[in-house]
Amino acid sequence: MHKRHLIALAAAAVTSVTLFGNALAQSDTVKIGVILPMTGQQASTGRQIDAAIKLWVAQNGNKVAGKKVEVIVKDDGSLPDATRRLAQELVVNDKVVALAGFGITPSAMVTAPIATQSKTPMVVMAAATSAITEASPYVVRTSFTLPQASVALAEWANKNNVKKVVSLVADYGPGYDAEKFFTDRITLNSGQVMEKLRTPMRAPDFAPVLQKVRDAKPDALFVFLPSGQGAAFMKQFGERGLDKAGIRLIATGDVTDDDQLNDMGEVAMGVVSSHHYSAAHPTPANKKFVDAFVAAHKFRPNFMAVGGYDGMRVIYKALEASKGAGGDALLAGMKGQIFESPRGQVLIDAQTRDIVQDIYIRKVEKKDGQLWNIEFDSVKAVKDPGKLK
Repeated sequence: MHKRHLIALAAAAVTSVTLFGNALAQSDTVKIGVILPMTGQQASTGRQIDAAIKLWVAQNGNKVAGKKVEVIVKDDGSLPDATRRLAQELVVNDKVVALAGFGITPSAMVTAPIATQSKTPMVVMAAATSAITEASPYVVRTSFTLPQASVALAEWANKNNVKKVVSLVADYGPGYDAEKFFTDRITLNSGQVMEKLRTPMRAPDFAPVLQKVRDAKPDALFVFLPSGQGAAFMKQFGERGLDKAGIRLIATGDVTDDDQLNDMGEVAMGVVSSHHYSAAHPTPANKKFVDAFVAAHKFRPNFMAVGGYDGMRVIYKALEASKGAGGDALLAGMKGQIFESPRGQVLIDAQTRDIVQDIYIRKVEKKDGQLWNIEFDSVKAVKDPGKLK
């Protein structure tokens, strides 16, 4: 979805409803409205974040600042029109103190004007386009941005004799960010992007573009795809024989998603990626998180789960600071939080309201019969390059 279409959708959100502002009724309950893709192509995102939210509440209780916390989860199917409608209902009818979730960029962007008008803090747990936090002063992000991951990977490629690259990204906001920031950084260091390829966000067929990659014979193929598409892509990458043609696959961590990694098979072995989280992250805090998550839900947490888990932490701690109040007081409590996440230490930048975090370079390896993204390098305290002037 192109930027001007996103802007048009966002503008429509402002004019399509009369909001009650931030006049929340005094109550012994505070409500958090979570909008996720529980069905459709991004359903794994919804499943992961929903599971992480449930784990946070189970571990930390459902009371904050003397008030009961009620989490209301709504399924938007990754359809922005549905997201906008659900956000309006949650603010106007349910009088939530915070909105959260947002599996894809278009859904976050159409909600931003609603957050602004109603002064409702909006915690983005998944969507990763740089510009989202600039769409409303009430947006706070606990996921990551594609520029964070893409610049780190380009730096690694330059240091490891990857000179000629073809890029392949999904045709929407995060893909444009990944393409631009990877290209800018690798060419700055004398690398070359031979061709820039894009695939549809929904129901992509990778075979035609992979044939173009094989014909171009680059040193490596750089890929960004939304969460949930990695397994299908890896299957076709193997079927087209790119792994045997000497073309290295380097990617943002969405491609070797922990939620699907074990379904990818041997073709994923050795793939190098950059990301802010791996279920194999070797810290006591992460081991505790992964063990609890698996015990509760019987599947491995991925980067979406950690975005949801940390997002709930940010909301809870802000509610403690605001004594259960919403609006500007709640937003103020979110800004500047520093804490130890399962991914490592993170900061919610008080000026940009975006996350500052370590980015890890990982390689897919087999351990105890399972595939894992094993970290072997890192870049510390990475701010979003999209906001660095």
